[in-house]
Amino acid sequence: MSAFADLHRRGAPLVLPNAWDHASAAALFGAGFPAVGTTSLGVAAVHGLPDATGAARAETIALTKLIARLPGMVTVDIESGFSSNPAEVADLAVRLSDAGAVGVNLEDAMTDPQALCGLIEAIKRAVPGLFVNARTDTYWLGDSSLDETLVRAESYVDAGADGIFVPGMAEPDEIAAVVDQVDAPLNLLFLPGKHTVTELAALGVSRISTGSLLFRAAVHATVATALAVRDEQPVPPGIPGYDETVKMLGL
Repeated sequence: MSAFADLHRRGAPLVLPNAWDHASAAALFGAGFPAVGTTSLGVAAVHGLPDATGAARAETIALTKLIARLPGMVTVDIESGFSSNPAEVADLAVRLSDAGAVGVNLEDAMTDPQALCGLIEAIKRAVPGLFVNARTDTYWLGDSSLDETLVRAESYVDAGADGIFVPGMAEPDEIAAVVDQVDAPLNLLFLPGKHTVTELAALGVSRISTGSLLFRAAVHATVATALAVRDEQPVPPGIPGYDETVKMLGL
């Protein structure tokens, strides 16, 4: 875990792009990113499954086995653990670690924080070196309470979490408060139009994730290109050729 943990630095945050298949992960590593996360929406959607329902456990394991062989570090979005049973979540963590993952992202979905604490503790007992990024959804699904965020974040750190993820948080003073009061690297979800990497770095954020942004951008670009062909409009520039794509993906 140490090499991955070392990438989480206040003032010089890890920008973590999120992949959804082998090709997207390979392309991101090829672009120079030292670490890549997975996006639960992307992984579920490409298999015709709903996100955040625990439906994509097998697909997540299979993808991890594929992309962990690539030249870079992989951390895996496991939603709420795909189970509420600590033993089952710990077993999943072992399988992902054995496949080559260096970390997992685990969310509370605004349930009882002690439930997530139990999952974190189980993972850290089973795989002490796995970086556990504990996500609280106080801003994503809740009422954006800073006090509740701090209570949950501190409890997750006490349970053994290595990082704290608060998607949806955007106000500089609230971000700074979490950085100052929680003894763990803060991860934020990049929000276009609300964040810049420079501003978040100045606030002390240690990790910036793209979440499902890249997957959604890819779907948008796919439709835009198809419409351009159909409507006899110029195809967006910069699309690599077949041979260039094969080379980029190392295939």
